[in-house]
Amino acid sequence: MSELENGMATIIRVFHHYSGEKGKLKKTELKALINNEMSHFVMKIQENAILDELFADLDQNGDLEIDFKEFVTLIAMVTSACHEFLNPDSSDN
Repeated sequence: MSELENGMATIIRVFHHYSGEKGKLKKTELKALINNEMSHFVMKIQENAILDELFADLDQNGDLEIDFKEFVTLIAMVTSACHEFLNPDSSDN
């Protein structure tokens, strides 16, 4: 697989590691995933209010769980926000 395909496969594996067989993340699972897997790009979530706000923003269908499609939204937002930091020579403007 290409480097990009490996990255995509990793995203899928990590999501399913935390979501288990049900394929959806509850708040505690989302918090653990962010704190364990994204700590270099996202500050660790310490406060429940921050987790509640993030969860509400991601949970587009209102089922109180984050499915893979909703999770990918988080990945896209963080990746986009980190783009200039990781590649300062690029200019999208």
